[in-house]
Formats: sequence, C-alpha cells, structure tokens
Amino acid sequence: MKSVATPKKLPATPAEWERLIAAAPGKDRAPTPSEALQMEQAIVVHGGGYAAVRDAMAKKRMRGERGPQATPTKKLVSVRYSPEVLQYFKATGAGWQTRMNEALLEWVHTHPSNSASGT
Repeated sequence: MKSVATPKKLPATPAEWERLIAAAPGKDRAPTPSEALQMEQAIVVHGGGYAAVRDAMAKKRMRGERGPQATPTKKLVSVRYSPEVLQYFKATGAGWQTRMNEALLEWVHTHPSNSASGT
C-alpha cells in the first residue's frame, strides 16, 4: 500500500486541539452529509496493526462492486460481431451486453437445436 501524506497540519497547541475537538461532530453537533458519508465508509479495526487493516480493506467492497460468483453462470469467449450489431446494442446504453445475451437466449428458445452437443 502506498502511503499518502495528509495535506492538513496537526494542531500545535492545546488550544488548537480544543478548537478542533469542539468543531468535530458528536453530542453537540450533527455530522454534515459529507462527514456522515465518510463515517459510513470507514473501516474500523481494533488491534492487529497494518495486516488487519489491509485484510479489512480487501474484504470491504465499494457500493456496486460484486464479489466472486460461487458458481460462475457464464463463460468467457471471444466472438466477432458485425459493426451494425454492436452499434445497435451499444446505442441502447449501459447493460448492452446483458441485452445482447437476452436477445440470443430468446433466439435459442425459439429455435430448438436438433443436436444437444452443448459446445
């Protein structure tokens, strides 16, 4: 992990520390929306040092990020499509690959195969 220096300087005097603590959210002040988001996304590790933090960060996923599938339901292949087909599906926006898969599945269900080779 690459260390990043904080742009903020730590308070130099006890009075500066007191001002910083008084301005922090707590009993006297509700957190701002950005502070609440930061607290929601925080990773808290009690003990364990660097290794525990690294492991906790590896386990925490960002919103919308998927974990590994228990049993992969799809196979990765390389296929060539005509530019018109790609242009059509890409023009439908995000999720075009899923829509292309659904269109192919619909075709498969309406055109039963005479062989059940599966390859």
